Amino acid sequence: MTEFDYDLFVIGGGSGGVRAARLAAGLGKKVAIAEEYRFGGTCVIRGCVPKKLLVYASQFHEHFEDAHGFGWSVGETSFDWPTLIANKDREIDRLEGLYRRGLENAGAEIIASRAELTGPNSVLIKSTGKTVTAKHILIAVGGRANPHPALPGHELCISSNEAFHLAELPKAILIAGGGYIAVEFANIFHGLGVETTLIYRGKEILSRFDQDMRRGLHAAMEEKGIRILCHEVFEKIERGADGRLKAHTSAGKMLAADQVLLALGRDPNTDGLGLEAAGVKTGIKGEIPVDAYSRTTVESIYAVGDVTDRVQLTPVAIHEAMCLIETLYHGRPTSPDHDMIATAVFSQPEIGTVGLSEDEASRRFDELEIYRAEFRPMKATLSGRAEKMIMKIVVNAQDRKVLGVHILGHEAGEMAQLLGIALKAGCTKDDFDRTMAVHPTASEELVTMYTPSYRVKAGERV
Repeated sequence: MTEFDYDLFVIGGGSGGVRAARLAAGLGKKVAIAEEYRFGGTCVIRGCVPKKLLVYASQFHEHFEDAHGFGWSVGETSFDWPTLIANKDREIDRLEGLYRRGLENAGAEIIASRAELTGPNSVLIKSTGKTVTAKHILIAVGGRANPHPALPGHELCISSNEAFHLAELPKAILIAGGGYIAVEFANIFHGLGVETTLIYRGKEILSRFDQDMRRGLHAAMEEKGIRILCHEVFEKIERGADGRLKAHTSAGKMLAADQVLLALGRDPNTDGLGLEAAGVKTGIKGEIPVDAYSRTTVESIYAVGDVTDRVQLTPVAIHEAMCLIETLYHGRPTSPDHDMIATAVFSQPEIGTVGLSEDEASRRFDELEIYRAEFRPMKATLSGRAEKMIMKIVVNAQDRKVLGVHILGHEAGEMAQLLGIALKAGCTKDDFDRTMAVHPTASEELVTMYTPSYRVKAGERV
């Protein structure tokens, strides 16, 4: 019988890789996990977690303004970017320590090095030059920001990685992209007092979200003072004589700013990983295709998370890792369930969503009932803020099953998490109607919309 150095060797110390390594080690398996940067991955180190901290920071100026309507007098305020970044860094250090301790306590061996495949069961540790073997190998190296090398002057730009570590807050920033990263950073920088312009090649931001959410957020962002340019792209970036960046657009505009952030998608982080040597096939973007159980084209090698380009969300990577452990070590082959994934955009206002958009549902079902409410939240009645909330329920008219719920407004992400449970359980609109409202709340609108706002038949609103 062939003996290996490890039962499981994990390449990548992000959320998916750490969860798989910790669970396997906790079962008594001999596990090693290699990470060349920091444990926690994109989400913890330079993604979701630090971004949410910056979101909180960027909201305070509106909180101060809103306080006046409730009788509070707020004195002179000021913001210090270095203080925020230093405090953010301390929290990230703390979280990375928790990830490391979790692995150590479970008995996993931590290898602070890049690791590359040399065969179906072998891995090269770059820092030592040593090659080790493993019965199973898990690739969980995540993704990286697309630098958009075709853009002249791209080397003058930053990605979301660098945005978390700027030495000083820019006075003006240009952001290219229309996805959640671009939109969230546009709101963050604007909230911190930065003159912000968002440029996107499409006709509307957030292409994968429900149209009402996209349009509602676009209007709210412009109302706040964020400049949004659609159907337009950067054609060249150059540094002017004054040291500022000059961005030339496809519409003939020249925009000046202190920083240009490219948020033009993320690519699987597979370059130089040794996949070809191991026989692992990759897709057009470098992604690793896997079967229903996260197995690659090589029997002994698996992949989870963003590197597979299935659903690029941290909880999904964790879920895929847990399913893999069930499959490998519990004798229960378990396929990850990617249906009805709740998600949020931490814009201002937020978007929380679960299930199908109206457009997606209209392509799959003959007739829909659409329930839609747009209203001013109670807090805004005294604060004087003009922001509106939008709530939308997409229902299959045939069996009344709720296909999707979409919310634009404060705390929409929190609501989406709870709605995800209900929709995952297969609830119907009748279940919503039977549910008592919690009053006074914004979310009570979800259970008090009894009559469809309109119907959709054969893809057309009627």
